[in-house]
Amino acid sequence: MSIVDTTQAPETARHEPSILDEAACRGFQHAIDLIGRRWSGAIMLAISRGAERFGEILHLVDGLSDRLLSQRLKELEAQGLVVRTIVPTRPAHARYTLSDRGVGLMAAMQPLVRWGVHEDRR
Repeated sequence: MSIVDTTQAPETARHEPSILDEAACRGFQHAIDLIGRRWSGAIMLAISRGAERFGEILHLVDGLSDRLLSQRLKELEAQGLVVRTIVPTRPAHARYTLSDRGVGLMAAMQPLVRWGVHEDRR
């Protein structure tokens, strides 16, 4: 349990630092690097909400260009966060889903999303 001494001035109040070691900081930075590129989070959110086709994702992410969506999808696929599957229909089309790793990252980001929504309302 982390204890904060509230009798100290806010700038000197301390949380127990035992969970903030070098490995934890590197892990946090890695997660932020994966999701932090512009549009990446919004694209993953659109896919997590059911958008599977390029046009569906493009429609849900306002302001995103075709070229940038294509680039980000390739990056997310290379990082193992998104899976691209070719559906053998006529004409063939690509279907995008979150990988297990992508689902895990989206789940881990939920507390940060809630914090952002709360802060946005302030």
